[in-house]
Formats: sequence, C-alpha cells, structure tokens
Amino acid sequence: MNLFLLILGLTVLVLSGDWLVRCASSLAVRASIPPVIVGLTIVSIGTSAPEVIASVRAALEGNPGIAIGNVIGSNIANLALILGVAALVQPIVVTRSILRADWPVLMVASLLFAGFAWDGQLENWEGGILCTGTVAMLIMLYYRTRQSQNEDTSLEEEMGIEPPLDKPLIWLFGGIIVASIGLYYGSEWFIEGARELALQAGVSDHIIGLTVVAFGTSVPELVASVAAVLKRESDLVLGNLIGSNIFNIFLAVGVSSSIIDLPVDSLAISQDFWWMLAIAALVFPMMLHRRLVHRWKGVVLAGIYCAYIALVVSNV
Repeated sequence: MNLFLLILGLTVLVLSGDWLVRCASSLAVRASIPPVIVGLTIVSIGTSAPEVIASVRAALEGNPGIAIGNVIGSNIANLALILGVAALVQPIVVTRSILRADWPVLMVASLLFAGFAWDGQLENWEGGILCTGTVAMLIMLYYRTRQSQNEDTSLEEEMGIEPPLDKPLIWLFGGIIVASIGLYYGSEWFIEGARELALQAGVSDHIIGLTVVAFGTSVPELVASVAAVLKRESDLVLGNLIGSNIFNIFLAVGVSSSIIDLPVDSLAISQDFWWMLAIAALVFPMMLHRRLVHRWKGVVLAGIYCAYIALVVSNV
C-alpha cells in the first residue's frame, strides 16, 4: 500500500506539473506575453515543480531528511545516472555556454548549499539567499536568450517552449486549477508513501529522500533527456540537467529553508554533499574533453551512480 501510494503520488505530481506548465504557458502566449518571459518564468521554474513541491511538503510535515535528501539525491542522479544513460544512447554535445556559464553557476550553487548546511542547520536567512539565486539565474537566462535571438536561434528551442494549446480560455483556466489540485494531493500522497516506506523499512527519511524520492522526482528529467537524444537534440540535454540541478538548490532548498529551519542529517555532511560536489566537479573535465560526453564517459558516470547507491544502501 505504501509503495502504491508513493507511485500514485509521483505520477499525479509529475503529470500535474507538466500540465500546469503547458496550460500556463498557453495562457501567457494568448495574453501576448513575450515568449522569453514565458520561458524564463513558467517553463524554467515550472519544470522543477515536482522537486520543489515534494521538498517543501516534506519540510512542512516535519521530514527535513526527505526535503534535503531529495535535492542531493536528485542532483547526483541527474549528472551521474541520467547524463550517463543519455550518453550511452548518443554522445552528448557540449555547448560553449554550458562551460562558461551554466557549470560555474551550478558549482557556486552547490558550494553555497553545502556551506550553509555544514553547521548541521539550514536557517531561514540562508534559504533567503538561495532564493535570490533564482532571480540571478533568471537574469542570466534572459540575457542569453536575447543573444540567441540576435543569432537567429529559435527561442522556443532554446527555452523548451511547446506550441500553445489551441483551447478556449475557460479550458486553460480550468486546466491550471486541476493541475494545482493535482500538485497538492500528488505531493501529499508521494511524501506520505515515502515516509511510511521509511518507517516500514526501518531506515531514516534522509536515506529514503536520497534514493526513492530523489529517483522518483528525477524521472521527468530521465524521460526528457532520452527523448532529446533520440530526436538528435543531444545539445539540449546538458543544459536541461544542469539547469534542473541549479533550480533544485535555489528553489527547492531555498523555499523550504526560508519557511522553516531545516536540520541536516550528519550523514549528509560527512558523505552525501561530498559525492554531490565531486560528481559536479568531475563532469567539467568530461565536458571539456573534445566537448563531447562520449559513451565511455556515460558508462563511468552510470557506474559512479551505482557505486553511490551501493554505499547508501550499505549504511542502512
């Protein structure tokens, strides 16, 4: 029953997040809001909805281990497992902007996250600083998309904006309401299932957050990444994964710890943050080498993820 509730909640959470983005984007386009604004706000932030909602919900319900473990585990899964699997399907092209802008921002965000958590507590003011990182990231994306317009690059492709839904306004408003309800109940079922699973298995909520919850909330990135490489759009994969990791920290951790102080599990400080930082650092020379994430690099990354999960399980 706990596993069923977990899967049901995750399914509702992911589908609701995707539907909210599509309806809100379509409504914004119908209202003549520039596509760049739609991409920077609704699409960029909305695609991180599962991680953000799950972490905030977990924090508010007294499960900080799930909230923090979810973000650490998701970020490790994105750059090790998902990037590794995507590279196995097809080598990933590395753009100059990834090396010059996205990766440095990811490292700054990751170091801030780890640094704030090092004393065993994420406090409200630290969460506020992380939240301001979201604004800085959106500003950076804005200037990049302006440049891409000047270079005649498709803005829709750059920001991942899907064509607007050809539906009446009342239908779009209704879709937003239904999706919002889905996010609320999906997150409730998902976190409840994860919490009960942790109790039943006799492990900490931090371990469940690192593994089950983190993998679950990373499923959309996995599906999107594999779909992108199959469509011969591998250059979009790295940007989406690194961007997701950045917003996970700035939004999911930032919002959660802004609302309530979050105690940090000692295992996260002694082990998990180091893995998160090391994997993020390791990806850079892999990207720099011939500006391709080759298949053999994908094997290495996927192997690292398996080793990490084995270590986590051994600590149970």
